[in-house]
Amino acid sequence: MDQTDAGALGRFLTLADTAEMLNISLNQAYALVRSGELPAIKIGAKGQWRVERSVLESYIEAKYEETRRLGLWNQSEYADLAELSIPRRPPTGDLTPPDDQTRTRRS
Repeated sequence: MDQTDAGALGRFLTLADTAEMLNISLNQAYALVRSGELPAIKIGAKGQWRVERSVLESYIEAKYEETRRLGLWNQSEYADLAELSIPRRPPTGDLTPPDDQTRTRRS
């Protein structure tokens, strides 16, 4: 979508327009709105979601800032401190402690 297309859309965007601008699926755009991460309003009797263009632009800017700060944090000397680091996902596989694996079920 180029600048002339974006200007022709008006003040409010449909979720399809929003998804296209963010290059994500319609379902992902809907999830952002439903979670409250991307503010939107419901319009009309059918309750169709609309995202204000300025809100979407602010959301994009906030995501750029979040990414910038995370990058700076990861480069800092404090990034190696476990107490201050962002928790990582546990490795995949069986996470049950060995003691629990050897217990037998009582009847």
